[in-house]
Amino acid sequence: MKQEDANMPWYFENDRSIYIQLVEQIQNRIATGVYPPGSRLASVRELAQEAEVNPNTMQRALAELERMGLVHSQRTSGRFVTEDEGKIQNMKKEAAKKTIHTFLEQMAHLGFEKDEILDLIREEQGVTEDEQ
Repeated sequence: MKQEDANMPWYFENDRSIYIQLVEQIQNRIATGVYPPGSRLASVRELAQEAEVNPNTMQRALAELERMGLVHSQRTSGRFVTEDEGKIQNMKKEAAKKTIHTFLEQMAHLGFEKDEILDLIREEQGVTEDEQ
């Protein structure tokens, strides 16, 4: 685990299931390397205490992550993040697609067309017409 991220806070929204938010936040920690491939996760009880949630809720989130193939259990050793870099990259790509989809919906709601959105992105990134 990255030292600077060891105490990364958990955030929860009141209008969404805590278990789903735990799944998303653990996925994010895997995607960003806070929980590197092959690393051992803390116990259910420790993670639940850290996140200030019921251990049963954390167990449910970890079970979902196991179903997704992002973590796996070893009977006496605990849970580990997958070492399958392809699976992690696919998860990151799916998360990026969701973010882009949400962004595009919000921009369309503001009245922007696709070309205008692309122009704004290029402008924000400092890309000139010559570089396109």
